Amino acid sequence: CIRDGYYPGAKPMTVKMIAELRTGRLLGVQIVGRDGAAKRVDVAAVALTAGMTVEQMTALDLGYAPPFSPVWDPVLVAARKTVAAVRGAGN
Repeated sequence: CIRDGYYPGAKPMTVKMIAELRTGRLLGVQIVGRDGAAKRVDVAAVALTAGMTVEQMTALDLGYAPPFSPVWDPVLVAARKTVAAVRGAGN
């Protein structure tokens, strides 16, 4: 969602992340949604350009305001899930 679920006008957003299993380095991001997708693409582009790992992405401090964004940004939620998947694949 681009807003907290309780907030009027909240719309779904889907984020797909691909990371290298060995290092956790972010390799790609796909974002589908209405309002707010461009902001998330910008965050992903910076992370890709910086060569960040998905674990490093979980430490990003992104802005929060209920009319404009949820408490947990969809990109950060996807990064946490990707970290868990990378760690699980290493076992």
